Amino acid sequence: MSRPEASTELLAPAKLAIIMRGLPGSGKSHWVEQFIASQPLPLALRIRRHGLFSTDDFFLVEGEYRFNVARLAEYHQRNLTGFIQALARGEPVVICDNTNLAHWEYMAYEAAAQALGYGVRKVLIGNPRDPRHRALCAERNRHGVPLAQLGSMAKNFEDDDVSVGPG
Repeated sequence: MSRPEASTELLAPAKLAIIMRGLPGSGKSHWVEQFIASQPLPLALRIRRHGLFSTDDFFLVEGEYRFNVARLAEYHQRNLTGFIQALARGEPVVICDNTNLAHWEYMAYEAAAQALGYGVRKVLIGNPRDPRHRALCAERNRHGVPLAQLGSMAKNFEDDDVSVGPG
């Protein structure tokens, strides 16, 4: 099991926003869990309670993931709102755990974090353009996203200055 980059390197800024990027099943949430677990307990609890934002969480109904495309735009807006509120409260680490394949998908998160004095770290897990990576994501994503749809999503991927993690 690979570990996230050294936590001291990631926590260099006084306030840090992490923007996860990658296909469903790439290991974004796993990376986030490893990162949080590597932090001192008080900080880990604070991140988990007040600094971790994923649109997927809005689709959980009684512990079961129930995707509803009609609610997608609303849930993305609610996720962004919560992220910005955490930044405004001065949470030390704020994480956006969405796919964020195209720049427009995360530009509001990045702009808000920068405007509020946060260092921004974008972490890409895997290579969405790699067919082997997409096949692996199809096997292990928790939401049942089929390989063909992952291929369509990968076509929207835009490179950026990101840290690439395993996947």
